[in-house]
Amino acid sequence: MEAAILTLVNQFKAYAGNDGCAGTLSRDEFHQLVAAQLPNFVKTGDSGAVDRLMSSLDQNADGELTFDEFWQLIGKLAAQQGA
Repeated sequence: MEAAILTLVNQFKAYAGNDGCAGTLSRDEFHQLVAAQLPNFVKTGDSGAVDRLMSSLDQNADGELTFDEFWQLIGKLAAQQGA
């Protein structure tokens, strides 16, 4: 499990900061991350759906996702797989 957690952290860091702050995912960075890393879990062909997903995770409504906000998505996806 440690390797899986490190992979998640490293993937977040790889996409965060490409167009600004290294500690958050912008809309474009989030779209790129889910398209590349979660294509079977998130319907990336519908950009509106990805935007709505991001908005549902963005607790402070600043248009960016912190790692903690992103982690909510990972938890939801894992819970769906465990059900």
